[in-house]
Amino acid sequence: MNKFIVSTDCVVFGRDKNNKVNLLLIKRKSDTFDGYWALPGGMVEDFESVDDSAKRELEEETGLSTVFLEQLYTFGDLGRDPRGRVVSVAYYALLNIGDLELKPDTDASDAQWFPLNNLPEKLAFDHDKIITTALNRLRGKINYFPLVFELLPEEFTIEEVREIYSDILNQDLDRRNFSRKLKSTGCLIHLDKKKKVLVGKPPTLYKFDYEECEENGFNITL
Repeated sequence: MNKFIVSTDCVVFGRDKNNKVNLLLIKRKSDTFDGYWALPGGMVEDFESVDDSAKRELEEETGLSTVFLEQLYTFGDLGRDPRGRVVSVAYYALLNIGDLELKPDTDASDAQWFPLNNLPEKLAFDHDKIITTALNRLRGKINYFPLVFELLPEEFTIEEVREIYSDILNQDLDRRNFSRKLKSTGCLIHLDKKKKVLVGKPPTLYKFDYEECEENGFNITL
């Protein structure tokens, strides 16, 4: 019987203070792909579930805890790991970076957020494939699920939402058309307040109505 090892990898998307979508990577401190940038992750221990392993590895290598991880896909191509037959269960998450502090440890010498359009050229293992799979999943789901609002603060402008969608989809979305479609979902709460800006007309702030979305669904097909 062939033996194989199970590992986990975490694709974590985060919104930075400039309203750009970033990806979390760690620099490996290991005999395998030493010094390469990679997704946080590692081998599943005998005493833990796969889900618990993903959470543990993410916290150990980046310092991030209490992050909601959703299972993405299982990657088991032959030769994906030079150490032997390793099958990886990948997860993904979305969060607002805010003032989160990264604290790399164990097998990571560094942890950084990278803009989606400026990732390192060479990544460890098949992590470029895992990232592409996560991006494709995200691009498909944001039309029908309000995932993008997990990246945003509680109060936001329509332009901030458009910028996040544009980043993820890698295309410049028309402002007027996007605003019309977003408002037509019925899932926005118009606030009687404006966002403070240094130049120009202050934009209106909104909140996302999760109850309305849960009752009537969310659809913003772009």
